[in-house]
Amino acid sequence: MFVAADIARAAVGGSLVGLSTAGMLYTHGRLSGITGIVGGAMHPKAQSESWSWRAAFIAGLLVSGLIARVVRPDLVTLHNTTNVVVLAVAGLLAGFGARISGGCTSGHGICGIGSFSLRSMAATGTFMVLGAVVVYTMRHVLFGGGV
Repeated sequence: MFVAADIARAAVGGSLVGLSTAGMLYTHGRLSGITGIVGGAMHPKAQSESWSWRAAFIAGLLVSGLIARVVRPDLVTLHNTTNVVVLAVAGLLAGFGARISGGCTSGHGICGIGSFSLRSMAATGTFMVLGAVVVYTMRHVLFGGGV
């Protein structure tokens, strides 16, 4: 059951994501699809101008997470049952899959839906359903609740 504090945190978090997405569009004329940003930064032929804003974006993601962990550790915690190796592998596989499919969760889920793109709505629905299937399978079929 949600309480008012949960709803307020979700509203603040969603607003910050929306503001940062709008800021990226306004300042760089680009959507903030994280997979594309990281992939572009890792590309061997990345131009220096392109690489610098990508590196700043990635650093901002990492530093903001660290700041949140220090300021409010109760909001940024891994559960005792979380297997960090499984989490890291899952993140890499999701990023790899998103990169080879030409889209990503943040690009479609935030920017695409925000611009009423039917393609993005279909993509977001697809990865949400498949994500639920994978989580259920991992927790209840393969690992019996240990992940």
